[in-house]
Amino acid sequence: MKKTILAAILAVCGIAMLFANGNQESAKKPYIIKTGIGLNDQSVQFKTLEFMKKTLEQSTDGAVVMQLYHSSTLGDDMAVLEGLQLGTIEMFCGTIGPAAQFSSKVKLFDLPFLFTSYAQADALLDGPIGQEVLDSLEPAGMIGIGYWENGFRQLTNSSRPVKTPKDMIGLKLRTMPTPVPLSTFRLLGANPTPMNFGEVFTALQQKVVDGQENPWETILSNKFYEVQKYATNTGHVYSPFGVLFSKKFWDKLPDEYKQAVKEAVYAARDFNRKTAREAEQRTLNELKKYMEVTILSPEELKAFQKITRPVYDEFAPEIGPDLVKRAVKFLNEMQ
Repeated sequence: MKKTILAAILAVCGIAMLFANGNQESAKKPYIIKTGIGLNDQSVQFKTLEFMKKTLEQSTDGAVVMQLYHSSTLGDDMAVLEGLQLGTIEMFCGTIGPAAQFSSKVKLFDLPFLFTSYAQADALLDGPIGQEVLDSLEPAGMIGIGYWENGFRQLTNSSRPVKTPKDMIGLKLRTMPTPVPLSTFRLLGANPTPMNFGEVFTALQQKVVDGQENPWETILSNKFYEVQKYATNTGHVYSPFGVLFSKKFWDKLPDEYKQAVKEAVYAARDFNRKTAREAEQRTLNELKKYMEVTILSPEELKAFQKITRPVYDEFAPEIGPDLVKRAVKFLNEMQ
């Protein structure tokens, strides 16, 4: 009888220990942040993600873990944004333009020649106006934390040098699948063709389009110079990467880890901007080995700016006239 009672006690203790161990294991289970970009693993943006991963995992002692993907492995930008809404993907890090489908305020950053310097871009994006745009995405299930650098977009093509707006006439150009760039390039006389980034190299190679527009670093790291002969420093749009999180994920994250994520995003932002800007001239010099690069003067750029100015009037009602007015006023005061 005593043996039976002892066996029962031991069995109960064993079960209790199993439950305790199970609860401990559950408590140790890390929060996973999956994120991916369209660019390859040699891009500054992916290296920025690696920097953030290291920073965040160290600061949380592994309680928050990042899983990184590149080359559109998780899908194009829109697929990742939809993943945020569903809660199947935790973080978006990409050109913020496609998010305009969820908030028209995002179209502000696609307005041609809105920014003319990095200092302007940093000041507006890191300030109240930049945060206002990020906050406008919350009703769509996305929490905006900040912006990383993609850079000023430049023009390349395989047909001819572009030195004046007239040289744009008839060029079939790949653009982001968002409305503002379509209007911008139509005003310049080009034939814009919206296309996801992962399709661009093949489209250029097969002459489906004559050219495209992206920052210098993207042009180099994706080897567009292999299928493009001419480049021009139009700098027509400063294209920020938006750093967004799934609201479904964010609401489950403890406050201490939310703060750690924010700090990692901001540290990575500083790394990103410093790395990209230090490499810009080297990147351009490297491209000059393979392409004929036209450098436009400020006066020559004014011709492009003048022609595309009506885009502001076209899209201000959608973006919000007051937001556009405040942004333009803020940037003009910096000049």
